[in-house]
Amino acid sequence: MKKVAFIFTQGPHGSSAGREGLDALLATSALTEDIGVFFMADGVFQLMPAQQPEKILARNYIATFGVLPLYDVDQCFICTESLKARGLSAGHEWVLDVEPLSVAEIRDRLASYDVVMTF
Repeated sequence: MKKVAFIFTQGPHGSSAGREGLDALLATSALTEDIGVFFMADGVFQLMPAQQPEKILARNYIATFGVLPLYDVDQCFICTESLKARGLSAGHEWVLDVEPLSVAEIRDRLASYDVVMTF
């Protein structure tokens, strides 16, 4: 089986990239168990709890990254530099358990994947 990495770089609102990436991730989880999920840049906002998309009229977004463990997706990482640049910390409460990694550590991990998809 191929190792597949998903990188989320866009915020949850203003674009459907996060939702499309999550759909692809869930579909891929039926085919392989070796999946890594990386949240970088504005993608770290995908994991913020208590989002209220209706306040900005973003009715189509449903925050479901918290279901990843139900699909046996447990290799989830968040970029420490991205957090710092956005005034967040690795100790923040997220909708998903994530391991904080530096950009260099993420780069090293991504090198072991056969397929890398960015959303």
